[in-house]
Amino acid sequence: MGVFDIIGPVMVGPSSSHTAGAVRIGYIARKLLGEPVRRAQIDLHGSFLATGRGHGTDRALVAGLLKMQPDDTRIPISLYLAEQAGMEVVFGQVDLRDANPNTARLRLEGESGARLEVVGSSIGGGRIRIGQVDGMEAHFSGESPTLIIRNQDKPGCVTEVALLLSEFHLNIATMQLYRDRPGGLAVMVLECDEEIPLGAREWLSQMDGIEKVTYLGLKEGR
Repeated sequence: MGVFDIIGPVMVGPSSSHTAGAVRIGYIARKLLGEPVRRAQIDLHGSFLATGRGHGTDRALVAGLLKMQPDDTRIPISLYLAEQAGMEVVFGQVDLRDANPNTARLRLEGESGARLEVVGSSIGGGRIRIGQVDGMEAHFSGESPTLIIRNQDKPGCVTEVALLLSEFHLNIATMQLYRDRPGGLAVMVLECDEEIPLGAREWLSQMDGIEKVTYLGLKEGR
């Protein structure tokens, strides 16, 4: 256990779970979208819904979508800043079965028309867990470069992805596999030790059976 785990993150309060964690959920969702957000439907679940407004959860989530960090002093005015940036934000509520009480579902549309749905939970101390991407299970922390690959569930797909990454000398730290049914849609979640270069991601997106590649990079960019 490190010092961060004991004292929590440097943040704008009042709550590491409701504020710092919410900022991180919004930030990771924005990074996964890969472009500025034009419209956001944000649905709150459980404690986020019951006490989120008083803890600033709504403003924190939007701050993350604006690529702010938990210690950004502009978090309290993020709704105003989003309006100034031309971002339309709509809040709602959702009942997510078996979800952590501090959970939000974000349905995003980017400037180019790209769409993304993310379900994320704040699990304490400013840490988060992404539970779904585009309606499919995809559990990861957002603390490592992460590939989320939606593919057809057929033999050989996982092996081909692993071989391609090895050709780029990329090391897989963790791999998780999910599917909706045998022979249907599947998802690979690969947390890696290094950033995944654009060339590798383009090759992956062109492979037979791959339907969508979503990437979380930790370097700053769009």
